[in-house]
Amino acid sequence: MEYTDNPESGKMVVSDVAIKYSASHDNTFSTVEQAQEGIPVSAFFDLLEVTGLSKNELSGLLDISFKTIQRYQKENKKLSALNSEQILKMITLYQKAEEVFGEVASFDRWLRKPALGLGGQLPLRFMQTPGGIDLIYDELMRIEHGLLA
Repeated sequence: MEYTDNPESGKMVVSDVAIKYSASHDNTFSTVEQAQEGIPVSAFFDLLEVTGLSKNELSGLLDISFKTIQRYQKENKKLSALNSEQILKMITLYQKAEEVFGEVASFDRWLRKPALGLGGQLPLRFMQTPGGIDLIYDELMRIEHGLLA
């Protein structure tokens, strides 16, 4: 795979971001290893560009203020291991969601509605932890295979 902007819109798409940060759901070891080193704060802005999340929603999910994100960008700092893992997992989550829902906008709407397979809670709330992101990914797999709770 190559890293290219979407020629139709000139904007990056989820698969571009996944390639850029070598994010893969199939290689947990690589994800953890990469997260331990910290990923560039640019990943935050790239994820922001390809999702329907606001800057405050995304920074809130990471439990870090947007002002701090901006400071990191200015100082060319990397994200913490935990935030790096969250971002990498979110990238692979959005990649799977695009496959399942056909478009990111539909997934973003789904994130904001109670999901039966997640105990009737809003999926977006689960994105605060890597384990929660895994639960959403598992729910997407069930939806993809028609195994609704």
